Amino acid sequence: MKKDIHPKYGDAKVICACGEVWHIKSTRPEMKVGICAKCHPFFTGKQKFVDTAGRVERFRQRYGVKNND
Repeated sequence: MKKDIHPKYGDAKVICACGEVWHIKSTRPEMKVGICAKCHPFFTGKQKFVDTAGRVERFRQRYGVKNND
């Protein structure tokens, strides 16, 4: 391999929006992700709605969908 052309590969920290942190190896020292296996609805079995400006509620009112919370 040629010298000084490859990126440095070392320890990295991954931070999820839910607060979970884990360490991996990468060429980047830190990465931020929006969702991980600890907070993803597929793995947790719980669905979260991120309601921006009442869109979910307006949809439910418009189409008569009942709340299943």
